[in-house]
Parts: sequence; C-alpha cells; structure tokens
Amino acid sequence: MQVLFVDDEPNVLSGLRRMLRHQRSVWDMHFVSGGEAALQWLVDNPCNVIVTDMRMPGIDGAELLRRVSELYPNTVRLVLSGQSEHEKILRAVGPAHQFMSKPCDPQVLVNTIERACGLHSQLRDEKLKGLISQLTTLPSLPKIYLELVKDLESDETSIERIGKKIGSDVAMTAKVLQLVNSSFFGLPQRVSCPEHAVSLLGLNVIRPLVLTAKAFSQFENLDMRGFKLQHLIDHSLTVAMLAKRIAETESSDAHLVDDAFIAGMVHDVGKLVLAHNLPSEYMEVVATADRAGLPLHVVEQQTFNASHAEVGAHLLGLWGLPNPIVEAVAFHHRPSKSMNPAFSPLTAVYIADHLSYPRDISDPDFDHEYIESLGLTGKLDNFATLSTGEVVQ
Repeated sequence: MQVLFVDDEPNVLSGLRRMLRHQRSVWDMHFVSGGEAALQWLVDNPCNVIVTDMRMPGIDGAELLRRVSELYPNTVRLVLSGQSEHEKILRAVGPAHQFMSKPCDPQVLVNTIERACGLHSQLRDEKLKGLISQLTTLPSLPKIYLELVKDLESDETSIERIGKKIGSDVAMTAKVLQLVNSSFFGLPQRVSCPEHAVSLLGLNVIRPLVLTAKAFSQFENLDMRGFKLQHLIDHSLTVAMLAKRIAETESSDAHLVDDAFIAGMVHDVGKLVLAHNLPSEYMEVVATADRAGLPLHVVEQQTFNASHAEVGAHLLGLWGLPNPIVEAVAFHHRPSKSMNPAFSPLTAVYIADHLSYPRDISDPDFDHEYIESLGLTGKLDNFATLSTGEVVQ
C-alpha cells in the first residue's frame, strides 16, 4: 500500500517519518514538501492514500485534494492539520474523506488509514469505487434542504431546530456525522446523534458548512421511476425509531441505542448513492427486481457487483463513521456474515428493517439462525408490537 504524506514544513515531515517508522514493513511511504511537488510525484506514482496539511503556499491542502479527487478518484484523501484552521478546513469538506488534527496520536493515524483502505479494497467494481470516492455530498429532499437554508439565514433560529431538521434527512445526517466524528473538531466524545452533533459544532460552524462550503445539496430528480427520496426517508425514519426501541429493550448501553437509531436512519444510504449517480442503471435494477420478484439487493449485486448495503457502508466508512454503524449498514441484509456474536446495532436494524415492510418473521428470507444464535427468537413477537409505535419526525 502506497501512502503519500504532504506538508510544507520539513520538521513535520521528519516527525511523521519517525513516528511511523514501525509501518515501513507494511506501507510504502513517501514524504513530499508542498502541493505542487505532490501533484508532480503522483503523475508517475499512483497511491492508495494521501495525507496532507492544509496551510501550504501555492497549492494548499484543499486545492490539492480537489485535484487529486478529479485526477485519481480511487485515492483515499485525508487531512492532517491544525485545529485553528477552521476557515481553511471548510474548503476541504468536499474533497476530503476524513479530518485529523495535529498533533495526532500515531495509532489513530495508522488505524484511520488502515480502516479506510480496508473498506476501499472490499469494493471490487472499480467504476463504483471511483464514484463513491469522489462523492462530496449526498442529495437531500429539496423541501428539507430549502427549509434548512432559510432557518440558517434567520437570526431567530435555534440549535435545537437546526438539529431536528438535519436529523430528519438521511443525507444531512450522514454528512454532519462525518464532520463531527473527525478528531479535527476536538470533540470530547464519539457522537452519533444529529441534534447533539449540531449542538457541539455550533451554528457558527454549521452555517458556513451549508451556506458557503455547500456541504449539503438538494436532490434534483424527484421523478425517477421506481425511486422516491421521500419514501426512502420515511422508511429510514421508521427503521431508526424501531431499531432504537428494540435496542432499548435489550441493552442499557446508551451508545448502542444511539448507534442503532443512526444506523437505522442511514442503512439504505447506498440506494441514494446509486439512484442519484447511476439513475438509468438503477431504474433498470428496480424494474428487474419488480418483474422477477427478487429482492432489490440481489439484483443490485448482479448488476453492480455490490448491493446498496456495501455501497453505503463503503461511503460511511470512508467518511469515518463509527464501526458499529458501518457494520449495521454493511450487513443489514445478511447479518450472519458480520461475525459479531453479540446483540448490536446491526441486530436492531436487521429486525426493524424486516418488520417495517408488510411481511412477518415467517418470511423465508428472514435469518432465523442468526436470531436464534442471539437467543432472541422468543422475543420477536414483542419486537413486532414495538413497530406499532408512532414515528416522531
């Protein structure tokens, strides 16, 4: 694996070289001074990961990552920069996958790179891999997006109002969690609640993200045959609320309960990626699944060599969302493949997703073996009654 580190300070590059000495037998590491030198190096040396500082003369980090995104879309793009550079970091919100702050713990840096590359290698289709790697935003429902912009432009808005608005949309939820879970913002704990994320970031950060940096965007094609964003959002909210209720009955771990809710909210984000970026192909997938009476994820796998579950997990993993959420998204159609022997957000989302459709647990596709392994078979009827609760939007 080739990793390129870019900084205009020789002392910083020397420090990185020393700090990562133990990785020399694992990674092929290169250290270059400045954005122009990095682009020249990349012409003859394709790399898996680029880690760059932000404040550099000439081509700064944001511009460097923008060009790398266009020229080498499969490269994982990471920012390692000082926390005082909020204004500059906003320019990198699009092209950067994750943000880390200086000084960075060596193991955090290693783990971030290894995890991002591990996810990247699991997606076999190169076209799909490049498409996902280039994504800077996910499209939101226009009504929600325009209401958010209006609220942020108002002097009378509140953090609570903005948090609820973002938490009601799949794309906004994913994007704000990408930002809030990066070490760049120096937050004291892992965050998996949109409202909490907004309260920690504050309106002074959220406003420019939305109004200037264009961290969020609106869905332009609402008339796509076989795909309605409103239906996806309604289903995601339903699954999120039910997954939370199921998790609350099985665990007193607040983190697990929060992760179950967020995982439910974003479990189908891969559908949004495919429908928005490959509309004609995806419409045909939807039509084929309907004609053949096959599950959508089966036809997706046949067509793209990956289903929306893998696509969504790949994107969220690149964006640095917590592992339990990524795992739940990745395996929400085949939980036995997760190798997790305990109740987790995946369990809650799998059951909630299944119960949210007009079918019951006698469905032959339902993984009774997985449920039995967790000792939950006798509780399924109780979980089903939870689904009658009112969804609060």
